Amino acid sequence: MNGAAMYNTVKNTGVDVDVLTHVPLVKRIAYHLLGKLPDSVLVDDLIQAGMLGLLEAAKKYDVSQGASFETYAGIRIRGAMLDEVRRSDWTPRSVHKKARMVAEAIRELENKTGQDSKDSDVAAYLGITIDEYHQILQDSSSSRTFSIEELVQSGDNILEQFAEQDTGPAEKQFKVDFSKALAQAITDLPEREKLVVSLYYNDELNLKEIGQILGVGESRVSQISSQAMLRLRARLSDWIEEQSNGY
Repeated sequence: MNGAAMYNTVKNTGVDVDVLTHVPLVKRIAYHLLGKLPDSVLVDDLIQAGMLGLLEAAKKYDVSQGASFETYAGIRIRGAMLDEVRRSDWTPRSVHKKARMVAEAIRELENKTGQDSKDSDVAAYLGITIDEYHQILQDSSSSRTFSIEELVQSGDNILEQFAEQDTGPAEKQFKVDFSKALAQAITDLPEREKLVVSLYYNDELNLKEIGQILGVGESRVSQISSQAMLRLRARLSDWIEEQSNGY
């Protein structure tokens, strides 16, 4: 919070921004993200990173671009927090590499068949055993940002590009379109994956509670959740690429 003490009003070429009045926005975003991240993530670390994002937003905001400061700052704040989480992510690179490999396999299989890919399909495509495939899913679930938040951040990266250009309505429209695409992708998940995502993100149940509902162990719930995230990443990757080239 020292950053807030250092700056009250930040001046730039567009407008003077009162930083302190937007501290509640930083806290609100931090606590919202905290509920979606592992217990090892501390809210104070998120707030500190968010304050730096707020200060950066105050320096770069240009009122002539059309977006409100709160909208622009929210993107910067949230991005700064997730960047901080990624910086402190000690998950081996091999885990991330294998997760991307699975996502790409799902993408190619589903584009080819037009159907939901099954565990056995993906394992066979990758030339590994089903146990090895499940281990990749299990390892991926330990990645701090392997979640819906990571997918949303993929959209935010493009939104930040808009924020630095003369976009105005385009920035807002992309955010709306991305939210719709993500919601539709979740709706189109296989039933069990969709249920796990809903119970975890909407009903805020933990893995043990979800396992009791499904009649499986926590590790299996973790694998189902990981596969859902990889499937969402695979299905959204084409959409994000098209939008980033088209906007």
